[in-house]
Amino acid sequence: MTLSRLRGFPEPKPELEQYRTPGNVAAELLWLAYSLGDIGGKIIADLGAGTGVLSVGACILGAGKVYAVEVDEKALGVARENASSLGVEDCIEFVHSDVSKFSRRVDAVVMNPPFGSQRKHADRPFLLKAFELSDVVYSIHLAKPEVRRFIEAFVKGAGFRTTHRIPLPFEIPAQFFFHRKRLERILVDIYRFERL
Repeated sequence: MTLSRLRGFPEPKPELEQYRTPGNVAAELLWLAYSLGDIGGKIIADLGAGTGVLSVGACILGAGKVYAVEVDEKALGVARENASSLGVEDCIEFVHSDVSKFSRRVDAVVMNPPFGSQRKHADRPFLLKAFELSDVVYSIHLAKPEVRRFIEAFVKGAGFRTTHRIPLPFEIPAQFFFHRKRLERILVDIYRFERL
């Protein structure tokens, strides 16, 4: 509930597929990571941090440090406000950068990358960078057969394996001109990958 109350994108950009990570989805991903020992006292990178939902949640669960990496400066400003509102700003280093330029090794990566709806394969650079930075990666992707096949092949080719895949509903409120419904409900998969 705490994560659901955080501020969202002030000016979401469709080309960056800026959708707020729903609190329940973020909580599910973070609780999985926490329960497997991948959060408490660990150094975390949140790639494409947006407004900081995953970063803030990781800090609430006891992360040692979180790098919130985000290319959109306005979104990063909201992430700072969200962290400050819950008193976890000292846990987070806000990094205004494209994820491709971030190079700090971390204990785990958490991310909700673009789904590739506006730009095909937009999630690939995030996965590649995550696999470069850590041996453990948590990520959210569309729960479609073709996406699942791609993820499994891509992950295997990168020397990783899927240890967990949890399907969950993901709600997207209408925020862009091309949205036809007030609220779109899609199915996503939360993944945990680890290096072989």
